[in-house]
Amino acid sequence: MRRAKAMKTVLFIASAALYIAIPATAAKADTIPTEQGVAGFAYLLDNYYLSCEADTVTADKTLINILKTEIISPYANLGVSVADNYVNVRSKPSIDSEVVGKLYRGCAADILEYLDGDWVKIQSGDVKGYIASNFLAIGHDAEAMVDEYATQFATVNTQTLRVRKEMSVDSQILTLIPKGETYPVKKDYGEWVEIVLGTDDETGGDFTGFISKEYVEMTVEFKFAISVEEEQRILREQQEAERAEAERKAKLAQEEAERKEAARKAEEDKKNSSSSNNTPSKSESHENTGSNSGLRGEIIEYAQKFVGNRYVWGGESLTKGADCSGFVQAVYADFGYSIPRVSRDQASSAGRRVGESEMLPGDLVFYTNSSGNVNHVAMYIGNGMIVHAANSRQGIIRSNVKYRDIYCVRRIVN
Repeated sequence: MRRAKAMKTVLFIASAALYIAIPATAAKADTIPTEQGVAGFAYLLDNYYLSCEADTVTADKTLINILKTEIISPYANLGVSVADNYVNVRSKPSIDSEVVGKLYRGCAADILEYLDGDWVKIQSGDVKGYIASNFLAIGHDAEAMVDEYATQFATVNTQTLRVRKEMSVDSQILTLIPKGETYPVKKDYGEWVEIVLGTDDETGGDFTGFISKEYVEMTVEFKFAISVEEEQRILREQQEAERAEAERKAKLAQEEAERKEAARKAEEDKKNSSSSNNTPSKSESHENTGSNSGLRGEIIEYAQKFVGNRYVWGGESLTKGADCSGFVQAVYADFGYSIPRVSRDQASSAGRRVGESEMLPGDLVFYTNSSGNVNHVAMYIGNGMIVHAANSRQGIIRSNVKYRDIYCVRRIVN
């Protein structure tokens, strides 16, 4: 056996994060973070590199290869499903055992143990069980799937953060975003991160800006396996949302029929009356109906039943997918209100304009792009929060009303 130079792993601090490097005598000095959030798991250094110091290696450099492989891939204990659709997660390493969950293609799992017979024990979210290892991409194979199946997010950790048009502190400020708000990352440029502020209502393209990486916490998230119980819960919620929509439409149709009947009777009474008392008939419009706080409460409660549903540019369905303006238009349509289709037109003619300090639940909140043109709308739900069809990555979600600078507020229900 040949003797070799003593080798040791080297730790150093760079950009306020801990990194490791293999000495040049062992391999090319690549660097990776020692702790990286992947699919909701915090991968500590011990999880993916062999901590040791050696003064001897075998002639075939086996130890060096182990070090190099495990250090380079922080995904060594991560598996990403490559099933065509999904693979069953079972209670025991046998196809005859109980199914406890499903791991859909692109979803990630923490590999807890490798077993004989090509089975692995995994945990993915709340699901723990066994699957055949050939359904998983691991290590470098898993890394290759990150761009396609994982989403990177940036969470603001400073009180107020400027979003720039370009990667420069001298660039135009697009908007100010608040602490604690999370945004999808379109691209990581090192010191700067390009985040998705929203999807442009008219073009369907991402409206993005740049923020300094120094003021955000970065996470990478895969989707998890879904348990049998969770799958049933999601199915129930979807059915409840569809039922709520059907019931609301039926109620609206009934209200409309009752209004028409009342109008018919009023007209009949007027014709049969020998004299007019000049008393104005009740308006069929929803305008001028007092404070309507109860109605506003119904509207925002209804809108939030669809949180979690898909964003579809050009879509107008609360259950099958909608864009931002299609979402608020559909919600209000189910209460008998007719408003324009796109956010730009809604901002100019839907209801009436009110001051930001006067904002009430149910009001529509509008935001602009870098040119100052309205490109997004949300519904205020109270307590500084909105519900909106945000973008294709997040779907219909709740956010801080000041997740972007507010352009204007309009009231549909007086």
